[in-house]
Amino acid sequence: MKKVITMILAAMMLLTLATAFAEEQITLTLWSIATESDSSHQSFIDAIADFEASHPNVKIEHVTTANEAYKTKIKAAMSSGKGLPDIFFTWGMSFLGDFVDAGRVYCLDEYYPTYADELPEAMTVNATYGGKHYGVPYSMSLVTLYANMDLLKQVGYDDIPGTYQEMLDCCEALKAAGIIPFGVSGKELWCLSEYVEPMVIKTIGGEKLKAIYNGEASWNDEGMIKAIEAFQDMVNKGYFDPSAMALGNDEVKNNFIAGKYAFYQNGSWNNGDIGASDIAASVKAFTFPVLDEENASLYAMIGGPNNTLAVTETCEHKELAAEAAFALARSLSDADYKSGANLPCWAADPNAEVSPLVQAAADMASKATDMVLFGDNFLSADAANTYLDYIGMAFAGEITAQEYAEGLAADLDK
Repeated sequence: MKKVITMILAAMMLLTLATAFAEEQITLTLWSIATESDSSHQSFIDAIADFEASHPNVKIEHVTTANEAYKTKIKAAMSSGKGLPDIFFTWGMSFLGDFVDAGRVYCLDEYYPTYADELPEAMTVNATYGGKHYGVPYSMSLVTLYANMDLLKQVGYDDIPGTYQEMLDCCEALKAAGIIPFGVSGKELWCLSEYVEPMVIKTIGGEKLKAIYNGEASWNDEGMIKAIEAFQDMVNKGYFDPSAMALGNDEVKNNFIAGKYAFYQNGSWNNGDIGASDIAASVKAFTFPVLDEENASLYAMIGGPNNTLAVTETCEHKELAAEAAFALARSLSDADYKSGANLPCWAADPNAEVSPLVQAAADMASKATDMVLFGDNFLSADAANTYLDYIGMAFAGEITAQEYAEGLAADLDK
């Protein structure tokens, strides 16, 4: 009898321990740029709530940081290897690649096959290194030209200018009417690149631009100089908000929504905010016109699959974090698409109702003849910083287009 009782007690103890282990409370930290002003903010809240509901013993601690500050924060943490989150938002290509090279990112190869039917391999290309998956993409973006058609109609335009000369003529007409043609943040250099890169790819084409980024062609290129000269010409003619250097991107976007500018060029992640604004009905979305028709086409686009979640190598619960990364990414892809925040990387609901701005972005993506990721993500961290600094100097008129090309060639050509 004593042996039986002892066995029962032992079994009860094992059951108690097993139950306690099963109900062990685990906290995963997640870093992202989905601040309250970010178009994906609610998508993250909902995705996290859904995952926690299906995993009662898991709490996801979501820490958000604004775009530019986040870049500094995540790079510093990856460099030191200290204070890293379990899951983190990242951009693709060299931005994530630098962290992979440093051994800071957990390989997700063993988990990807479970989701391959929903997440096409083509969408993972910018988060794949050496044939291995290190990130879970959830949305793709394109640089988009937004136009306030109410303002354009005031100067005689019923559609977005289709050629570069028409764009210049339109800007002159807008200026004459006291309307600022373009809004841009000169304080956040990546916003300036959202103007420079479309003008470059519409001058030299996508293959040439990728070759320059990859070090296979020189920055000191005749077409590059032509594109920067055109950009500086627009600056010098006063086509940009004269207060640009003092403005952040959120301020510029809000100014466009308030009707201060005729055009705003930025990522398609703005579809949600602009599509939900009071001027949504008067806004059209398209792509910047071609500067050199011999070398580039209208649908040579800047963008691609980019917004990604990844797991750190230091994470204590890697398998759980990997499961969370895939689940969150799947939810974010669907939610961002339906809300208009971005185009999906995961298989989308074919019956989903989307806004005209989202449909316009989807149409452009389907017609893309070239697609090159944003330069500050394509390039490695140090090269990206150098590149953005040169764009800032070109915008400020501190260097000529020739000096821009020669300087980047001296600093970045391999």
